[in-house]
Amino acid sequence: MPPVFPMLTVLTMFYYMCLRRRARTATRGEMMNSRRTIEANSRTSPLNAEVVQYAKEVVDFSSHYGSENSMSYTMWNLAGVPNVFPSSGDFTQTAVFRTYGTWWDQCPSAPVPFKRTPPNFQSQDYVELAFEQQVYPTAVHVLETYHPGAVIRILACSANPYSPSPPAGVRWEILWSEKPTKVNASQARQFKPCIKQINFPTNLIRLEVNSSLLDYYTELDAVVLHGTKDKPVLSLKTSLIDMNDLEDDYEEKNGCGMDNLNKKFSSIALREGTSNGYFDKLPYELIQLILNHLTLPDLCRLAQTCKLLNQHCCDPLQYLHLNLQPYWAKLNDTSLEFLQPRCTLVQWLNLSWTGNRGFISVSGFSRFLKVCGSELVRLELSCSHFLNETCLEIISEMCLNLQDLNLSSCDKLPPQAFNHIAKLCGLKRLVLYRTKVEQTALLSVLNFCSELQHLSLGSCVMIEDYDVIASMIGAKCKKLRTLDLWRCKNITENGIAELASGCPLLEELDLGWCPTLQSSTGCFAKLARQLPNLQKLFLTANRSVCDTDIEELACNCTRLRQLDILGTRMVSPASLRKLLESCKDLSLLDVSFCSQIDNRAVLELNVSFPKVFIKKSFTQ
Repeated sequence: MPPVFPMLTVLTMFYYMCLRRRARTATRGEMMNSRRTIEANSRTSPLNAEVVQYAKEVVDFSSHYGSENSMSYTMWNLAGVPNVFPSSGDFTQTAVFRTYGTWWDQCPSAPVPFKRTPPNFQSQDYVELAFEQQVYPTAVHVLETYHPGAVIRILACSANPYSPSPPAGVRWEILWSEKPTKVNASQARQFKPCIKQINFPTNLIRLEVNSSLLDYYTELDAVVLHGTKDKPVLSLKTSLIDMNDLEDDYEEKNGCGMDNLNKKFSSIALREGTSNGYFDKLPYELIQLILNHLTLPDLCRLAQTCKLLNQHCCDPLQYLHLNLQPYWAKLNDTSLEFLQPRCTLVQWLNLSWTGNRGFISVSGFSRFLKVCGSELVRLELSCSHFLNETCLEIISEMCLNLQDLNLSSCDKLPPQAFNHIAKLCGLKRLVLYRTKVEQTALLSVLNFCSELQHLSLGSCVMIEDYDVIASMIGAKCKKLRTLDLWRCKNITENGIAELASGCPLLEELDLGWCPTLQSSTGCFAKLARQLPNLQKLFLTANRSVCDTDIEELACNCTRLRQLDILGTRMVSPASLRKLLESCKDLSLLDVSFCSQIDNRAVLELNVSFPKVFIKKSFTQ
């Protein structure tokens, strides 16, 4: 009589598959009802009173609209009690991220997206908030005062930012996540997502946002953390089967998380088989092409099935473009060590948001680049706060083919570290937004990196004289196509003249919040006459922009697609109509707080030019 154990195994697997299918196909209503059932049956001891607290401090963030030297529109406004709520509208006392919609993705400066980004990772920005007391979270409320709906993930961290000694192991847990959804109303709201319980106390909360569906900048006023000092106990015997939880558990139990990357790839206990079916008949290149459609965790799982697929999954050609940003919460030195043999040919590498709080060490990063850096063409390191001068030195020595370097919001890098970038003479794109790069180091970079096509110097507050920088850009960077000088504090008409004459290929120029530029000097008119290829021009918050400047743009910059003149007092509806008639490709026009452009004028222009998105924010 044949043994029954194989049949039982098959039945067990079938039952498990049914549960997974049931979890995937369950309606949102069923899951929410189950959640409410648990909440209704949970009981908290009277002695375990709920603690309600606002954020004490903003610990970290990826970007903000405001200046590094003020409070207006900055992330620091999220600390403390609400400043604006429940009022609605555009207020300087709120926290605002740098971008909204898809406009920045449509610009000449937009980088090509990485392939193999998992569909459940859609975060674009983040902010981390520290609270006074560690609690077991029962609720997180976000006070949104303008264009709500950007928050898509809320996470909690086991580390206490106020602890004198760092913890042995830091853990991040997702409290709530959702795909980006369109919220039609722009009014203020108190966002109260239903969060899941975690088994550790926290006083560090992270919000991740996606603003791609927003009509304008989202504004956040405060974050409220509710929780108990003691871990709450549920009286309900059964627990909710949640699709997201099931996926997380599946990854943990089967070693499919980034923590177990070494187990996935280094497993040699693969079963011997006489045949791999039809896979043996497929060309090697065709199998490689099929596997290119898998995400990194799926590739890791497939590597455990048989020797043939293990060989394919470990082929360095599968790792030419490697995006590790979605796994920032778990990526560490061990992960890099076990990826290392497979990344010897990597050309694009995204380590943005990774390595913070000791997850990646300088030595671990250096070891990885010494093996895998020779073929690198693109390196994304936005908000990677483990970086120091040694790391940039290693990059300059090992990544001689590098063309694209992003150090956005690496604000903990010391100023002297940027001197090493000058050795990367082949750079075509350099992002230094919100860094402490100083004038001497930047002049050296510009002198040696004459191939630059895209340069971002937004909010670089350590630069003493932007006219000197602009003069060097005009003299050395003849191929420059895009330049971001957002909130550069002291550029004048002299620097603009050097840029306009030296960089005739410019297609994108951001001069938003540059207070020292005055239209009366003729600088904007000269820009329009000398830069006919302009597609994007931001003159945000420059009150001197006038009808003459708009008419010069209409005559000379007919390729213009995006124009921001927020805050000007000197532009009339008549000049805007001329601009819209001449620039047939114009799709974005921001006239918020333009005193001569009232709502009636905006409506009339919308009727005449329905394909143009004309933005005008309001304050209640």
